Amino acid sequence: MNRIIRSIAVLDVGILALTGCGLQPATAYVPRVSPGSITPLDLPRGASLTITSKNFTEQLILGKIAVLAAKAAGFAVTDLTNVPGSVPARNLMTSGTADMMWEYTGSAWLTYLGQTEGIPDKQAQYLAVKKADAANGLSWLPPAPLNNTYALAIRAEESKKLGITKLSQIVTLPVADRTFCVEPEFNSRVDGLNPMLTAYGLTRGKASSVPASSVKVFDTGAVYTATDRGTCNFGEVYTTDGRINKLDLTVLEDDRAFFAAYNVAAIFNSATLSKYPQLADIFDRITPTITGTTVRKLNLRVDDGGEEPADVALDFMLKNGFVRPAG
Repeated sequence: MNRIIRSIAVLDVGILALTGCGLQPATAYVPRVSPGSITPLDLPRGASLTITSKNFTEQLILGKIAVLAAKAAGFAVTDLTNVPGSVPARNLMTSGTADMMWEYTGSAWLTYLGQTEGIPDKQAQYLAVKKADAANGLSWLPPAPLNNTYALAIRAEESKKLGITKLSQIVTLPVADRTFCVEPEFNSRVDGLNPMLTAYGLTRGKASSVPASSVKVFDTGAVYTATDRGTCNFGEVYTTDGRINKLDLTVLEDDRAFFAAYNVAAIFNSATLSKYPQLADIFDRITPTITGTTVRKLNLRVDDGGEEPADVALDFMLKNGFVRPAG
């Protein structure tokens, strides 16, 4: 999911570093593999793919999954994963420099396509972005179950104590229990805290609803620790963050479908997919296995366990039988 849009200067530097100088990111390491259920395609000599990704943990893992899949299918792969920022990665796709990446439906819809409101229905959001991006020369394959959207989480023990599992139940709690920890961006977004509270019958700044003192703003990432420590009852989280599992947080159900869908999907340069239509079959087999539960565990192995994204991606591919260890 798109989190922060870099400044134009940073975007230009990122693009120049990757394309103008012909350099690859330092994390271009990928283990060798042999074909598994993904077998070599009947490709012309020199068939190649350039694969890119953004530079946060989940994107690095997904990018390496794509690189491993393409290698198993017989392509020579240029690994341009770990691009510094969302917009540079998008530019590599729209310029035709890169052939494939994993992208989030809500990110493309709101950030790149300039829409002002997301679509909570996952299928409707996918179809809308697929149709709109066709004009940009990009083809979206069906999305994965993974939906990396915003949510509120609560300590598991507090969830049981208060008897709350859904966002709509917050309004039934005493005012003193309606406490929130959020990041600066979510605090001010048009699809962030204030409109979310309104959607669930609450008013920020109103003494009888959510007093101003009941909302605390933390730097990025510190919300998880604050929520776990009981600084607040409800913390803003991203639904595929591995810290949810590690800290034993319970994600509250968005039962009024306020948050937009951010399902991840494989997107290709349309010309590339037209040239190699077999790629759709390969990624249509991988995509259903990319679930929120699975990716939370993979993310945690990198963020908390210190493993290499490429090694975590390899383990995922091996366990699903898509590839085998190199002979």
